[in-house]
Amino acid sequence: MKEFLEQINQYYPLSDKTVAALMDICSIERYDKNTLLLESGAMARSYYFIKSGLVGYYTTDEQGNTIYKIFFEENSFVASTSAIIKAEPSDFNIVALEDCTVIQYPAKAYRDLLHQYHDLALFHMHYLEKNWVVKKEPLEISLKYETAKQRYLLLLENTSLYNRLKQHHIASYLGITPTQLSRIKKEI
Repeated sequence: MKEFLEQINQYYPLSDKTVAALMDICSIERYDKNTLLLESGAMARSYYFIKSGLVGYYTTDEQGNTIYKIFFEENSFVASTSAIIKAEPSDFNIVALEDCTVIQYPAKAYRDLLHQYHDLALFHMHYLEKNWVVKKEPLEISLKYETAKQRYLLLLENTSLYNRLKQHHIASYLGITPTQLSRIKKEI
């Protein structure tokens, strides 16, 4: 739980009382590679913190193609947040791309804690601001204005993530075919 609390405290420090309440709703779970943590069409009932492993967040288009939106490595928080907020089924799948160990906590209980503990609410607010606004806007602009080659070069900079992904995951994330990815790699 140490890494989990360290990540939270990077956004906003929690009191001992808040930590105790949060720990009461957390459990450590293991997911084998290729296991869905959340299936598209299901209600999102949990938040996850990745202790070890790699997780992908994807949807499927009308032709059955998998489209990866983002990948999460260790020390990342993962959820279908918009589905939780709207209390609607998720449009996305969350899949273990490697064997994973996660800290899992129920969305409803966590949201109840947000109302009870001001410091936890501040953590949540700071987390959302940084990761859903500050980090997300450049990604959206990148998708709209940068070529697949430019986005590939950016992904290459994150060697720890890049080296863990299969080529079809990278192609899907870039919105291109594996053949197009091979061409880009040959150009570099």
